[in-house]
Amino acid sequence: MDATLSVILLGLLLGVQHATDPDHVAAIATIVSRRPGFLAGALIGAFWGVGHTLTIVGVGGAIILLNLTISPTVGLSLELAVAVMLVVLGSLRLVWTFKGSDHVHPEHLQAAHDHAAGPAFHSHTHAHDGVTHSHPHLHPSRRLLLALQAVGVSQALRSVGIGIVHGLAGSAAVALLVLSTIHNPYWASAYLAVFGAGTILGMMAITAALTLPFALTVNRFAWLNRALAFGTGAVSLCLGVFLIYQITPHLILPPSP
Repeated sequence: MDATLSVILLGLLLGVQHATDPDHVAAIATIVSRRPGFLAGALIGAFWGVGHTLTIVGVGGAIILLNLTISPTVGLSLELAVAVMLVVLGSLRLVWTFKGSDHVHPEHLQAAHDHAAGPAFHSHTHAHDGVTHSHPHLHPSRRLLLALQAVGVSQALRSVGIGIVHGLAGSAAVALLVLSTIHNPYWASAYLAVFGAGTILGMMAITAALTLPFALTVNRFAWLNRALAFGTGAVSLCLGVFLIYQITPHLILPPSP
Protein backbone atom coordinates (compact mmCIF):
# COMPACT_ATOMS: atom_id res chain seq x y z
CA MET A 1 0.00 0.00 0.00
CA ASP A 2 2.82 2.41 0.87
CA ALA A 3 4.51 1.72 -2.46
CA THR A 4 1.25 2.30 -4.36
CA LEU A 5 0.61 5.55 -2.52
CA SER A 6 4.15 6.70 -3.24
CA VAL A 7 3.71 6.00 -6.96
CA ILE A 8 0.40 7.89 -6.99
CA LEU A 9 1.89 10.90 -5.22
CA LEU A 10 4.91 10.83 -7.52
CA GLY A 11 2.63 10.74 -10.56
CA LEU A 12 0.64 13.71 -9.29
CA LEU A 13 3.77 15.72 -8.54
CA LEU A 14 5.36 14.95 -11.90
CA GLY A 15 2.09 15.88 -13.59
CA VAL A 16 2.06 19.22 -11.80
CA GLN A 17 5.67 19.79 -12.82
CA HIS A 18 4.91 18.82 -16.42
CA ALA A 19 2.23 21.52 -16.58
CA THR A 20 4.93 24.15 -16.01
CA ASP A 21 6.74 23.37 -19.28
CA PRO A 22 7.43 26.69 -21.07
CA ASP A 23 5.52 25.76 -24.23
CA HIS A 24 2.48 24.81 -22.15
CA VAL A 25 2.46 28.05 -20.16
CA ALA A 26 3.20 30.25 -23.18
CA ALA A 27 0.34 28.78 -25.20
CA ILE A 28 -2.31 28.89 -22.50
CA ALA A 29 -1.27 32.39 -21.36
CA THR A 30 -2.51 33.75 -24.70
CA ILE A 31 -5.99 32.50 -23.74
CA VAL A 32 -5.90 33.44 -20.06
CA SER A 33 -4.95 37.04 -20.87
CA ARG A 34 -8.35 37.49 -22.50
CA ARG A 35 -10.32 36.42 -19.42
CA PRO A 36 -9.16 38.38 -16.33
CA GLY A 37 -11.02 36.39 -13.69
CA PHE A 38 -9.49 34.06 -11.11
CA LEU A 39 -12.05 31.26 -11.40
CA ALA A 40 -12.36 31.69 -15.17
CA GLY A 41 -8.59 31.37 -15.44
CA ALA A 42 -8.61 28.18 -13.38
CA LEU A 43 -11.32 26.74 -15.62
CA ILE A 44 -9.25 27.51 -18.72
CA GLY A 45 -6.40 25.55 -17.14
CA ALA A 46 -8.78 22.70 -16.34
CA PHE A 47 -10.01 22.57 -19.95
CA TRP A 48 -6.40 22.47 -21.17
CA GLY A 49 -5.65 19.71 -18.68
CA VAL A 50 -8.64 17.65 -19.82
CA GLY A 51 -7.50 17.80 -23.45
CA HIS A 52 -3.92 17.00 -22.48
CA THR A 53 -4.94 14.12 -20.20
CA LEU A 54 -7.30 12.55 -22.73
CA THR A 55 -4.47 12.42 -25.25
CA ILE A 56 -1.82 11.26 -22.79
CA VAL A 57 -4.05 8.46 -21.48
CA GLY A 58 -5.42 7.50 -24.90
CA VAL A 59 -2.26 7.61 -27.01
CA GLY A 60 0.14 6.78 -24.18
CA GLY A 61 -2.09 3.93 -23.03
CA ALA A 62 -2.22 2.53 -26.56
CA ILE A 63 1.57 2.69 -26.80
CA ILE A 64 1.89 0.80 -23.51
CA LEU A 65 -0.91 -1.77 -23.88
CA LEU A 66 -0.57 -2.45 -27.62
CA ASN A 67 3.21 -2.14 -27.68
CA LEU A 68 3.06 0.53 -30.36
CA THR A 69 6.06 2.54 -31.44
CA ILE A 70 6.21 6.15 -32.57
CA SER A 71 8.91 6.87 -35.13
CA PRO A 72 11.28 9.77 -34.46
CA THR A 73 9.97 11.52 -37.57
CA VAL A 74 6.39 11.40 -36.28
CA GLY A 75 7.52 12.58 -32.85
CA LEU A 76 9.41 15.52 -34.31
CA SER A 77 6.48 16.37 -36.57
CA LEU A 78 4.18 16.55 -33.55
CA GLU A 79 6.67 18.78 -31.74
CA LEU A 80 6.80 20.97 -34.83
CA ALA A 81 3.01 21.18 -34.73
CA VAL A 82 3.27 22.55 -31.19
CA ALA A 83 5.78 25.15 -32.36
CA VAL A 84 3.53 26.24 -35.23
CA MET A 85 0.60 26.42 -32.81
CA LEU A 86 2.62 28.74 -30.56
CA VAL A 87 3.33 31.02 -33.52
CA VAL A 88 -0.36 31.12 -34.48
CA LEU A 89 -1.55 31.75 -30.90
CA GLY A 90 1.07 34.43 -30.35
CA SER A 91 0.24 36.16 -33.63
CA LEU A 92 -3.49 36.14 -32.87
CA ARG A 93 -2.82 37.51 -29.39
CA LEU A 94 -0.79 40.38 -30.86
CA VAL A 95 -3.47 41.17 -33.46
CA TRP A 96 -6.22 41.19 -30.82
CA THR A 97 -4.12 43.44 -28.60
CA PHE A 98 -3.44 45.97 -31.36
CA LYS A 99 -7.08 46.00 -32.46
CA GLY A 100 -8.41 46.08 -28.90
CA SER A 101 -11.10 43.66 -30.01
CA ASP A 102 -10.99 41.48 -26.92
CA HIS A 103 -10.99 44.06 -24.12
CA VAL A 104 -13.17 42.71 -21.32
CA HIS A 105 -14.29 44.67 -18.29
CA PRO A 106 -14.48 42.89 -14.93
CA GLU A 107 -18.01 44.16 -14.39
CA HIS A 108 -19.07 42.33 -17.51
CA LEU A 109 -17.52 39.15 -16.19
CA GLN A 110 -19.43 39.59 -12.95
CA ALA A 111 -22.70 40.47 -14.58
CA ALA A 112 -25.60 38.15 -13.96
CA HIS A 113 -27.76 37.53 -16.98
CA ASP A 114 -31.10 36.95 -15.34
CA HIS A 115 -32.75 35.91 -18.57
CA ALA A 116 -30.24 33.08 -19.00
CA ALA A 117 -29.33 31.85 -15.55
CA GLY A 118 -31.61 33.49 -13.04
CA PRO A 119 -30.51 35.94 -10.34
CA ALA A 120 -26.91 35.44 -9.34
CA PHE A 121 -27.11 37.13 -5.93
CA HIS A 122 -29.04 35.85 -2.95
CA SER A 123 -29.85 38.09 -0.01
CA HIS A 124 -30.37 37.22 3.64
CA THR A 125 -32.37 39.79 5.61
CA HIS A 126 -32.42 40.06 9.39
CA ALA A 127 -32.86 42.71 12.04
CA HIS A 128 -30.61 44.09 14.79
CA ASP A 129 -32.14 46.37 17.41
CA GLY A 130 -35.10 47.06 15.18
CA VAL A 131 -32.93 47.86 12.15
CA THR A 132 -33.26 45.56 9.16
CA HIS A 133 -30.08 44.56 7.34
CA SER A 134 -29.69 42.83 4.02
CA HIS A 135 -26.53 40.89 3.15
CA PRO A 136 -26.41 39.87 -0.51
CA HIS A 137 -23.90 37.24 -1.51
CA LEU A 138 -23.04 35.07 -4.46
CA HIS A 139 -23.57 31.33 -4.14
CA PRO A 140 -20.64 29.10 -5.20
CA SER A 141 -22.76 27.44 -7.89
CA ARG A 142 -23.50 30.87 -9.37
CA ARG A 143 -19.82 31.81 -9.23
CA LEU A 144 -18.99 28.70 -11.22
CA LEU A 145 -21.77 29.39 -13.72
CA LEU A 146 -20.63 32.98 -14.23
CA ALA A 147 -17.04 31.83 -14.66
CA LEU A 148 -18.14 29.32 -17.30
CA GLN A 149 -20.06 32.09 -19.07
CA ALA A 150 -16.97 34.30 -18.92
CA VAL A 151 -14.82 31.61 -20.51
CA GLY A 152 -17.33 30.84 -23.24
CA VAL A 153 -17.62 27.82 -25.49
CA SER A 154 -15.03 28.97 -28.03
CA GLN A 155 -12.31 29.62 -25.43
CA ALA A 156 -13.09 26.34 -23.66
CA LEU A 157 -12.80 24.38 -26.91
CA ARG A 158 -9.64 26.25 -27.83
CA SER A 159 -8.09 25.37 -24.47
CA VAL A 160 -9.03 21.70 -24.89
CA GLY A 161 -7.57 21.74 -28.41
CA ILE A 162 -4.29 23.25 -27.20
CA GLY A 163 -4.10 20.55 -24.53
CA ILE A 164 -4.70 17.83 -27.13
CA VAL A 165 -1.88 19.12 -29.35
CA HIS A 166 0.48 19.28 -26.38
CA GLY A 167 -0.59 15.80 -25.31
CA LEU A 168 0.03 14.33 -28.76
CA ALA A 169 3.54 15.75 -28.80
CA GLY A 170 4.40 14.37 -25.36
CA SER A 171 2.53 11.05 -25.21
CA ALA A 172 5.30 8.85 -26.59
CA ALA A 173 8.00 10.29 -24.33
CA VAL A 174 5.81 10.05 -21.23
CA ALA A 175 4.75 6.48 -22.04
CA LEU A 176 8.34 5.33 -22.56
CA LEU A 177 9.43 7.03 -19.36
CA VAL A 178 6.65 5.30 -17.42
CA LEU A 179 7.45 1.89 -18.93
CA SER A 180 11.07 2.24 -17.88
CA THR A 181 9.89 2.58 -14.28
CA ILE A 182 6.65 0.55 -14.11
CA HIS A 183 6.89 -2.68 -16.08
CA ASN A 184 3.29 -3.83 -15.55
CA PRO A 185 1.37 -2.30 -18.50
CA TYR A 186 -1.90 -1.94 -16.59
CA TRP A 187 -0.28 -0.17 -13.66
CA ALA A 188 1.65 1.96 -16.13
CA SER A 189 -1.61 2.97 -17.85
CA ALA A 190 -3.17 3.81 -14.48
CA TYR A 191 -0.10 5.89 -13.70
CA LEU A 192 -0.76 7.93 -16.86
CA ALA A 193 -4.22 8.80 -15.54
CA VAL A 194 -2.74 9.95 -12.22
CA PHE A 195 -0.09 11.90 -14.12
CA GLY A 196 -2.86 13.52 -16.16
CA ALA A 197 -4.72 14.52 -13.01
CA GLY A 198 -1.55 16.20 -11.83
CA THR A 199 -1.29 18.20 -15.06
CA ILE A 200 -4.88 19.37 -14.61
CA LEU A 201 -4.23 20.55 -11.05
CA GLY A 202 -0.93 22.13 -12.00
CA MET A 203 -2.29 24.05 -14.96
CA MET A 204 -5.33 25.22 -12.96
CA ALA A 205 -2.97 26.73 -10.39
CA ILE A 206 -0.81 28.30 -13.10
CA THR A 207 -3.67 29.84 -15.06
CA ALA A 208 -5.39 31.10 -11.92
CA ALA A 209 -2.15 32.85 -10.95
CA LEU A 210 -1.66 34.22 -14.47
CA THR A 211 -5.03 35.99 -14.32
CA LEU A 212 -4.04 38.12 -11.32
CA PRO A 213 -1.96 40.78 -13.12
CA PHE A 214 -4.61 41.09 -15.83
CA ALA A 215 -7.45 41.39 -13.32
CA LEU A 216 -5.54 44.01 -11.30
CA THR A 217 -4.75 46.18 -14.33
CA VAL A 218 -7.81 45.78 -16.57
CA ASN A 219 -9.48 49.00 -15.33
CA ARG A 220 -6.94 51.13 -13.48
CA PHE A 221 -3.93 50.61 -15.75
CA ALA A 222 -5.28 49.85 -19.20
CA TRP A 223 -1.91 50.57 -20.83
CA LEU A 224 -0.19 48.06 -18.55
CA ASN A 225 -2.90 45.50 -19.22
CA ARG A 226 -2.34 45.87 -22.95
CA ALA A 227 1.42 45.63 -22.43
CA LEU A 228 0.98 42.38 -20.51
CA ALA A 229 -1.28 41.02 -23.23
CA PHE A 230 1.28 42.05 -25.84
CA GLY A 231 3.95 40.27 -23.81
CA THR A 232 2.05 36.97 -23.76
CA GLY A 233 1.68 37.12 -27.52
CA ALA A 234 5.32 38.05 -28.09
CA VAL A 235 6.61 35.27 -25.82
CA SER A 236 4.43 32.66 -27.52
CA LEU A 237 5.44 33.86 -30.99
CA CYS A 238 9.17 33.99 -30.20
CA LEU A 239 9.18 30.61 -28.47
CA GLY A 240 7.36 29.06 -31.42
CA VAL A 241 9.84 30.51 -33.91
CA PHE A 242 12.76 29.30 -31.77
CA LEU A 243 11.33 25.76 -31.58
CA ILE A 244 10.73 25.71 -35.34
CA TYR A 245 14.34 26.76 -35.84
CA GLN A 246 15.49 23.93 -33.58
CA ILE A 247 13.22 21.16 -34.88
CA THR A 248 13.09 21.76 -38.65
CA PRO A 249 16.72 20.80 -39.45
CA HIS A 250 16.20 17.40 -37.79
CA LEU A 251 13.21 16.75 -40.06
CA ILE A 252 14.83 17.97 -43.26
CA LEU A 253 18.36 16.65 -42.90
CA PRO A 254 18.83 12.86 -42.92
CA PRO A 255 20.22 11.34 -39.72
CA SER A 256 23.97 10.94 -39.67
CA PRO A 257 25.19 7.33 -40.04
